[in-house]
Order: sequence, then structure tokens, then C-alpha cells
Amino acid sequence: MIPYDYLILFLLLALSAEILGTIGGFGSSLFFIPIAGYFLDFQSVLGITALFHVTSNLSKIYLFREGYDKKLILNIGIPAVIFVIIGAYLSKFANNQLLQLILSIFLICVSLLFLVARTLIINPSKRNSILGGAFSGLTAGLLGTGGAIRGATLAAFNLKTQVFIATSAIIDLGIDASRSVVYTMNGYVHYHDLYLIPLLFVISFIGSWIGKKILTRISQERFKVLVLLLIFVTGIVTLSKAIY
Repeated sequence: MIPYDYLILFLLLALSAEILGTIGGFGSSLFFIPIAGYFLDFQSVLGITALFHVTSNLSKIYLFREGYDKKLILNIGIPAVIFVIIGAYLSKFANNQLLQLILSIFLICVSLLFLVARTLIINPSKRNSILGGAFSGLTAGLLGTGGAIRGATLAAFNLKTQVFIATSAIIDLGIDASRSVVYTMNGYVHYHDLYLIPLLFVISFIGSWIGKKILTRISQERFKVLVLLLIFVTGIVTLSKAIY
């Protein structure tokens, strides 16, 4: 349970994570997990993040409901849900430091590739979609966040901003609902932390709304660059955590 003196700070940081996650298009867990780690133990962070992200994705689906790609939702979403269940189960046995190291190197390399080769577009084929979905689901289950990998996958497909965010949110909703069940079975969701859920629900909607307002001022090309820059920074931060 977070002491009252720190609760306001926690909620403000969670709001910042939600705004950044909305602007980046791949969800708040990427930023929320390291923030929550200062206030809660790792297993509690996984449980709360999954529940928080369910409300976060519902907010984005409502706010960005004008556009989504049904084909990508199926091709990325189904393998993502399958592999997040596997990853969530394996989280009890995984070496988190090694996984963070591998993930950080992958994120840095992929983001740099698409930042340098601006015109490079990967065909949103069924094979590429399935691979991206499986990898993002597995890391979401193991580390609590797979949004950066899903973001890198969708950024490579060069989707429009509205379609990018709505598609990512719908896929993520399936991922978070699935891992919430497994995390609860693993004992990661604690009764004394559930008071945070209604607070985080309000935070998720406000943060998504602010993020959407900011995105109306950003062009399609700048949005893609912003996503890749956030992924690159995430890779650097994750690498530093894995090393030190």
C-alpha cells in the first residue's frame, strides 16, 4: 500500500505516463512500470499495471474510435494474447535482467533503423504481423510491457495516427485482460492495492484525453518520428537498468 504522503506524487507520475503512452501510441505501461517500481514490489507492479492498462485501453478505444485496422487486430492480437499468457506464466521463473538486456538492444536497433531509413516500410503481411504480435505478447507477459515492440511493429507499417492508436489499444486490451487473469492466479494482484484501480481509471481517461489533444497538433510524419524516439529512449533506459 502506498503511503498517503506519496500517493499524490504517484498519481501525477501515472498521469504523465498515460499522456506519453497516448502520444507514443503504444500504451502507458512502458513508462508506468518503472514509476510504479519505486512505490511497489515488482509482482505488485505487474498486477496493478495490467489492471490499469485495461482501463487505459478502454479510454483510448473510446477516444480514438474513428479508426482501426481489423486485419491487423486479428493478425497481431491473436498471437499476442496467446503468447502473453505463456509469458505471464513464465514470469515466475524468468531472469528479468537478461530479458531486459535483450529487449533494450532490440528496441535501440529497431528504432535507429527506422529513424535513419525514413522511407523504409515493412509490408503489413500476415507473417510480419504474427511475429510482431507474438514477440510483443511474450515480453508483455514476462516484463509487464510489450507496447514498445508492438509500437515498433505498427510504426513499420506506416499507419495513420488514429488507426495506429486505436488498433494498438484494441490489441492491448486483449493482452491485458488475459495477463490480468494469469497474474491474479500467480498472486500478483493484492487486495490492499485495489484501492488504486478507480483512481487510475480516472487518470487513464484524463491522460488519454490530453494526449489526444496534443496529437491533433502533430503531423503524421512527426508522429512516426516521435514514436521511434520514445522507443529509442525506452531502449536506452531499459539497457541502463539491465546493466546496473
